[in-house]
Amino acid sequence: MSIADKRIAFLLTRGVEQIELTSPRQALEDAGAATTLISPSEGSLQAMEGDWEHAETFAVDAPVEGASATEYDALVLPGGTLNSDALRTDAEAVRLVREFFDQGKIVAAICHAPWILAEADVASGRRLTSVGSIRVDMVNAGAQWEDSEVVVDGNLITSRNPGDLEAFNREIIQALG
Repeated sequence: MSIADKRIAFLLTRGVEQIELTSPRQALEDAGAATTLISPSEGSLQAMEGDWEHAETFAVDAPVEGASATEYDALVLPGGTLNSDALRTDAEAVRLVREFFDQGKIVAAICHAPWILAEADVASGRRLTSVGSIRVDMVNAGAQWEDSEVVVDGNLITSRNPGDLEAFNREIIQALG
């Protein structure tokens, strides 16, 4: 399935779970989409394997400040505890997430990434999943949390962890196609 005319934003910062960035990014690029790494971090950022092991570094394509959902067809939010915790406290990152929802665009979040959905006040009333350790946060934000490999609720696609990446990637590509 070709999605060659689609532009996909990835919002992340230091501490991103590498496989939750690289797997969806590769799947989308293989399907023909163009991807852009947007971040409050400047230059490059350190990815992680889990919360403790350094993995590769990645160049930031565009700053979150001034980024606009109008330029993209979808937003992917990779997880990682450090990444997700930092993004949910960044006003520009929260603004950008809210903007994607306001425009009805596809938003895909995995693992700890749904934390920012609560901060952006877009989780309430939505069916979603996440890593189990933030289930209570999602429920307290008004979400209907499910323990499933992938949950699709309209324009929102969520998954629990790296073990769910195949289903997560498939649903993103299907939604864009």
